[in-house]
Amino acid sequence: MFATTSAVRRATAAAMRAGMRRATPVRSTAVRASLATFQPLDTFARRHNGPREAQLAGMLEQVGCKTVDDLIARAVPASIRRDAPLALGEPRAEAELLRDLKQIASKNKLMKNYIGQGYYGTTVPAVILRNVLENPGWYTQYTPYQPEISQGRLESLLNYQTMVTDLTGLPVANASLLDEGTAAAEAMLMCWSAAKRAKNTFFVDANVFPQTLAVLQTRAEGFGIKVVVGDYQTFDIDAIKDDLMGALVQYPAADGSIHDLKAFTAKLHAHKAQVCCATDLLALTLLTPPGEWGADIAFGSAQRFGVPLGYGGPHAAFFACGDAHKRRMPGRLVGVTRDAQGRKAYRLGLQTREQHISS
Repeated sequence: MFATTSAVRRATAAAMRAGMRRATPVRSTAVRASLATFQPLDTFARRHNGPREAQLAGMLEQVGCKTVDDLIARAVPASIRRDAPLALGEPRAEAELLRDLKQIASKNKLMKNYIGQGYYGTTVPAVILRNVLENPGWYTQYTPYQPEISQGRLESLLNYQTMVTDLTGLPVANASLLDEGTAAAEAMLMCWSAAKRAKNTFFVDANVFPQTLAVLQTRAEGFGIKVVVGDYQTFDIDAIKDDLMGALVQYPAADGSIHDLKAFTAKLHAHKAQVCCATDLLALTLLTPPGEWGADIAFGSAQRFGVPLGYGGPHAAFFACGDAHKRRMPGRLVGVTRDAQGRKAYRLGLQTREQHISS
């Protein structure tokens, strides 16, 4: 049996060699022709590995420089330019570097934080800490440019938006902004847009967080908006009513006080001005939602949900508004639609971006 099998193998191999010799010229030419079809028309290295010497020389000539060092010397101020390389030391393995960083971090002293101003230490349940805040799958993700490929992430953001609308009493919320200060600036610009840029005065109650006021004043300067600061209870709104586009109040206020803002809001609405409310979502679990007493826009810091203080932020800001302002609202808005088969699907809406234009 063994001899027979060996003989068959030898005969088969000889036949295959003979067949290959006869077919090789034709098959190899065909294979080469078909493979040429799949060859790249361009190469990654040519497109991505920096300019060539000739290209570099051409660009330098265009800007009137002889060398790259000459270009840097002319473009970067001498006061911030280093003449010597950084003293980084010898290369180290990751484990060694982590050990040294932990040693440096051990010198930090944990102190009680009494600053407040919208930043508060919180107790986060361990199950949330492990599965959300310490899960890199949540905190390192950024909504992709083709967001519909990540339905699970969009669903979680929709849940977040729904929670914000429930607590603020306003019908539309986005998938967060940078922090409370910049959210306030966006709210001010929404008021300016609602007034068709014909009014340029924005009133801010004095009892708001100072960092929020600072951001507002900085942003207003570039748009020619006048920020007027005062006590909302005593300030003469009638004196600026003809140029007043909106107002900002803190609820609860920076000093922790809570006021009934219905009358103030009604007065501003009578002058066709918008009311913006900087607030705290945890406080809104007990207080009357801003949307119920008339606020047009509500926003605040999401740090109160357990985001680490991080030396002052930034932290995500929630942002909600009335239906009339939804197309002016900044940031991304997750909505629900139907796919080609009629099934429920999530997508980004109200955006003038080619990947997810929808209404």
